[in-house]
Amino acid sequence: MSRELGAFRLEVVGALVRVSLLSAMQYRASFFAEFMVGALSAFGVAVPLLLVYARVPVIEGWNFDGALLVTGFFLLYNAFVAGLVEPNLGAVVDGVRTGELDYLLVRPVDAQLLISLRKVAPAAVWELVAGVAVVVVALARLGVPDWGTMALAAGLFVAGLAATYGLWLLVICTSFWFVRVDNLRFLLTAITDAGRWPVSVYGRGLRLLLTTLIPVALVSSFPAMALLGTLEEGHVATALGAAAGMLVLSRWVLRRALRNYASASS
Repeated sequence: MSRELGAFRLEVVGALVRVSLLSAMQYRASFFAEFMVGALSAFGVAVPLLLVYARVPVIEGWNFDGALLVTGFFLLYNAFVAGLVEPNLGAVVDGVRTGELDYLLVRPVDAQLLISLRKVAPAAVWELVAGVAVVVVALARLGVPDWGTMALAAGLFVAGLAATYGLWLLVICTSFWFVRVDNLRFLLTAITDAGRWPVSVYGRGLRLLLTTLIPVALVSSFPAMALLGTLEEGHVATALGAAAGMLVLSRWVLRRALRNYASASS
């Protein structure tokens, strides 16, 4: 039974991704314009790093190649958020306000799965490609680590993505009570932009914020530190704890929000 349920969920995920891609490509002019914007956005993330390290060789123990790794992981994180998280969870706010969410809730599929995978922004592929390229270039300059180290970095990156997804879901869930939360979305995007820099360049209080409450450092700095061999033992526990905590809390808040949801169309 559990195997059949798992196969059904995978089939649903595949169908949602196909439909979202077809929808994004429906208007070709807009599609290609978004691709151009995505390319410029990816390029813009790396420019500040080049400008800063042209004047200062080392910042808080991070040289250019180490910081380049952080930038690469941040680009990959941006691709995840811009390509999948923000388009879907952002649409929940409008769905609550207009009543469109009602049509999703009556379907015999887990509501969180539906609201998380309905849309995709293909333009984010530029940041995905740029992120992979930057990480590869940085590792080529630094030296490729062993497979165990790379697996640890990949695990920390996935944990960071899970934690930041949970955070986004928590923010979006406030729309069930306050309806207009667009400013919170923009604020969250602005704050998480701090993840493009190594976390150690910030003060202690901000470092704590960026690894727990707004865990963007888990997805950018921690994987880079693992590849550089500077990761502390407690960092792994922090990443796993933040990921599990954010996922469980956001799931609980979403279920509670849906139970108290009053249809906007009724």
